[in-house]
Amino acid sequence: MRKKQKLIAVVGPTASGKTGLSIELAKKYNGEVISADSRQVYKKLDLGTEKVTEEEMQGIPHYCIDVASPKRAFSVEQWRRRAQKALTRIEKHSALPIVAGGTGFYVDALVYNYSFPKVPPNYKLRNELSKLSVEELFETLERLDVRRAQTIESKNPRRLIRAIEIAAALGRVPSLSKRKTDFDVLWIGLNPGLEELTDKIKKRFNKTLESGLIIETNMVRNQLGLSWKRINELGLEYRIVGEYIRGEISIEEMREKNIRELRKYAKRQMTWLKRNTEIKWFTNGKEALKKITLQ
Repeated sequence: MRKKQKLIAVVGPTASGKTGLSIELAKKYNGEVISADSRQVYKKLDLGTEKVTEEEMQGIPHYCIDVASPKRAFSVEQWRRRAQKALTRIEKHSALPIVAGGTGFYVDALVYNYSFPKVPPNYKLRNELSKLSVEELFETLERLDVRRAQTIESKNPRRLIRAIEIAAALGRVPSLSKRKTDFDVLWIGLNPGLEELTDKIKKRFNKTLESGLIIETNMVRNQLGLSWKRINELGLEYRIVGEYIRGEISIEEMREKNIRELRKYAKRQMTWLKRNTEIKWFTNGKEALKKITLQ
């Protein structure tokens, strides 16, 4: 029987230090990194996604970054296919694959080879739902499937509409069936605690803002001709910055709202991750590096 491929999964809420730890692990164990971030797949979305820079990579190969146009949605299935190709390349290099990112759904989809529900697009329903606010979409999903509503990104209209579409077709959003994994996985989680995490989120967002997040949002919209609806789908930083650009909120309101929403997002990430009892939790990357040993 073929020996299972070793794999490290680095998970945790936003701003917890996953990128830095994954690079240090790669340097220590001859690893290569697969990004499991649903927005870092998009080209030109650098600041709002906290995309790792070439300098920060320190020569470590990274995969699943800058592979799609932000004009079109990129699904978890598309990401998984790219990640599987990356695994093949990493294996040929005799290197250790390290999957790192805040989209826990992506990591699970790869590790457990999820089977996704085959529900075709319902364009009539989508058209009706597109007229609703995100709050109304979330309430609709809650009525159909309260369990799915607890874990979904509640301000993302594209994901809400797709979840409603599936629930309307099947009665609910089915629990994705886990198969036995083909990997020998070491799960590493970073969680500094809510108070420290909030402080990290504040510092990181302020740095992102100073680095030109508003300029980047305007540039992506104008150069690529994206609608505000599509900008909203690209994540809460771009959505809230869009509100500021349109004059709907002040710069201070934009800053406070982003930090507040990022904190809520971190809580939702932890809700998803806490279901996995195999994760070994650490407060920071230094502690993890000190205590982790590979068999």
